[in-house]
Amino acid sequence: MKLIIQIPCLNESETLAIALADLPRTVEGFDTVEYLIIDDGSTDNTADVARANGVHHVVRHPVNRGLAVGFMTGIEACLKLGADVIVNTDADNQYCGADIPALTVPVLKGEADIAIGARPIDQTEHFSWVKKKLQRLGSWAVRVASGTDVVDAPSGFRAMSREAAMRLNVFSAYTYTLETIIQAGQSNLRIVSVPVRTNGDLRPSRLVKSISSYVKRSLGTIFRVFVIYRPLTLFSWIGSLFLLIGLITGGRFLYYFFSEGGEGHVQSVILASLCITLAMIMYMMGLVADLIATNRKLLEKVNVRLKAQALDTHKNDS
Repeated sequence: MKLIIQIPCLNESETLAIALADLPRTVEGFDTVEYLIIDDGSTDNTADVARANGVHHVVRHPVNRGLAVGFMTGIEACLKLGADVIVNTDADNQYCGADIPALTVPVLKGEADIAIGARPIDQTEHFSWVKKKLQRLGSWAVRVASGTDVVDAPSGFRAMSREAAMRLNVFSAYTYTLETIIQAGQSNLRIVSVPVRTNGDLRPSRLVKSISSYVKRSLGTIFRVFVIYRPLTLFSWIGSLFLLIGLITGGRFLYYFFSEGGEGHVQSVILASLCITLAMIMYMMGLVADLIATNRKLLEKVNVRLKAQALDTHKNDS
């Protein structure tokens, strides 16, 4: 059994050595533990620091492509290197490396396809009050969207089986954390949360540059993933809202029509007609999008089989 611990990096020369020193060299249940660094277009000597500290594999983007792309580049590289389980962690040493064995246990035992580290958010001193509440709100929204019971959705500290890794696809360039959970939940992958510890803050977060920007991007990610994976539900809710407004407005017109003759309330008829028409359009869009989503699921299954065959061929050639 091979475990590969991957770390996406962007100009992490100052903190990477600390994060690597915190990682375990051996993990119970695995014959081999290797490290892989994804250098996402760093302009410092991140790659040199990685090699100097015994990193087994370094994959480099010539330019910065974003955290989500770096994450997927690492996943693909780990699969080609024959990883049975992949652990993703951060280069700023936010997560306690000693918790990696506990994180991999549910995957090793076959109890979960993905295990996500749940941080003690309320006890984390460098998280502001607003950030703590937003973390809770974001996790709740992801639980609703994914149908899972994830405690800490924005956590990047996670372990996944080889099968789960092959089935993940990330469309966003911003972050992979929320999208992969929703996608995994909709793909019926088993997800569990594992309590983990955190280390002191070495540098400010580069992902959360401002609360407003983080909220806007996260909501956009959740909405887009909803459109991709649960389009019928989404468009049905929107259509029902328009239909309700249309029925209420139309009912108002009928009330005045039978009681006062309806003069002066033609605007209600126009608004009711518009809302009901929009509702029907939303329902039709939901049906079409649902058919497309069904086709996408079939294509995902084909993609997983092709990826498995390509990895087997690559393994045999090696």
